[in-house]
Amino acid sequence: MCGRYAASRRPEDLVGVFEVEKWEPEETLAPDWNVAPTKEVYAVLERPLKDADSPRPVRQLRTLKWGLVPSWSKSPEGAARMINARAETIAEKPSFKRAFSARRCILPADGYYEWVTGSGERDLEVEGKKKRPRKQPYFVTPADGSVFAMAGLYEFWRDRTLPDDHPSAWWVTCSVITTEAEKGPLGVAPEAGPHSLADIHPRMPLMLSPDRWDAWLDPRHTDVEDLRGLLAAPPEGLMRAYPVATAVSNVRNNGPELLTELEGPEVGTLF
Repeated sequence: MCGRYAASRRPEDLVGVFEVEKWEPEETLAPDWNVAPTKEVYAVLERPLKDADSPRPVRQLRTLKWGLVPSWSKSPEGAARMINARAETIAEKPSFKRAFSARRCILPADGYYEWVTGSGERDLEVEGKKKRPRKQPYFVTPADGSVFAMAGLYEFWRDRTLPDDHPSAWWVTCSVITTEAEKGPLGVAPEAGPHSLADIHPRMPLMLSPDRWDAWLDPRHTDVEDLRGLLAAPPEGLMRAYPVATAVSNVRNNGPELLTELEGPEVGTLF
């Protein structure tokens, strides 16, 4: 799954990396090293520009709210529960299938966090001595330092309680697509730690390699069977994972120190 990630890159850099044609500087977000559900996030997407002479899709950098609200929802209350969409069922699920066929995006990140329960903590839980065991967070990021391009979906939702000209009348929300975690070796693995992403968690965000960006973003690409091919996992060995401070577990903590690599886990023996 993906429940928290880091996104600290400047929008100017993202514009260059993703060959963005349109970006509004007033939508600039502050660097965020602890992105949590319902926050505003950057998304790269392609849509025709409003009131433009040409219907050509234009690649844009936009700010969306993380937690998808389907267009048919009566309220946005379930957004926090729809931060992820499973690649295996995305074409069938009513909440995601329309967006999958026409409203796909890329959510740029530095990497994502995942938590592992230490063996000692698990033993205490099994023995009934601890109801909420401590967990060790790991940060997962491309081994070469490149942008982590997470596959995503976005959707529009109209708040019918507000007039048309209200700035909050329309919500634009998104979900991160997840897939089965890689079982192959990490590109860079700690000496004493996980050897694969599957050692950390059975799911992971789907990373799109640059050769898939154009096809994924193009809203004219609507054939579901063709789109399924873009959901294939990237080559193994592109990622690294390392332990970070448990401070990241509190969403109120936010700063570059959250990405500092620890010499070893804070929470007992893990692997």
